[in-house]
Order: sequence, then structure tokens, then C-alpha cells
Amino acid sequence: MMNFKDMMQQAQQMQFKLQEMQEKLKDIDVEGEAGGGMVKVTMSCAGVVRGVQIDPAVVDPSDKETLEDLVTAALNNAHDNKEQRIKDETQAMMEAMGLPPGTKLPI
Repeated sequence: MMNFKDMMQQAQQMQFKLQEMQEKLKDIDVEGEAGGGMVKVTMSCAGVVRGVQIDPAVVDPSDKETLEDLVTAALNNAHDNKEQRIKDETQAMMEAMGLPPGTKLPI
């Protein structure tokens, strides 16, 4: 049976690993796209949008709604990719620490 001191050390180690992972995620970029790649968004796993690329072919002043929809879709796609990457990184960290799958961590 684990004593209190060991439990506290394990909790501190987990907290350190979580902080380390959050710092790492700031430097990991994911991409989202829409319109077959005509609009691309690059976003960090911390949620910071780093760039937007728009193919000139979709820029039509008489149809700005389509471009707005494509940008929105690309942002949402980047967000979904960011969430999946965070989930994957968290799972890898948990496995490395010997934690069972499905353990909920405060990220």
C-alpha cells in the first residue's frame, strides 16, 4: 500500500508533467482547412491562430459570405485538430507515467 509521502510525490510529479506538457503544446501547431484546401488556418495547441492562407480564387467581392463560411469552417477544423492533438499528447503522457487509460486530468 502506498504511503502518504509517496502519494504526494506522485501528485507533484504529475503536476510537473502537466505543466511541462502545457508548455510543449504552446509550440505545437496544427492546421485546419476548408474548400479543398483553398482556406487554411494554422493554430497552436494553446489556441493561438498563427496564420490564415486564402487562395485568391475564392476571393470574390460579390460573394463574401462564401469566403466567410470557408474561414469559419477552416477555424473550426483547426480547433478540432487542436483538441485531438491535445488528447493524443495527454494519452501519451499518461501512458509514460503508467496511469490507466481514461484517467481524467485537469488540463
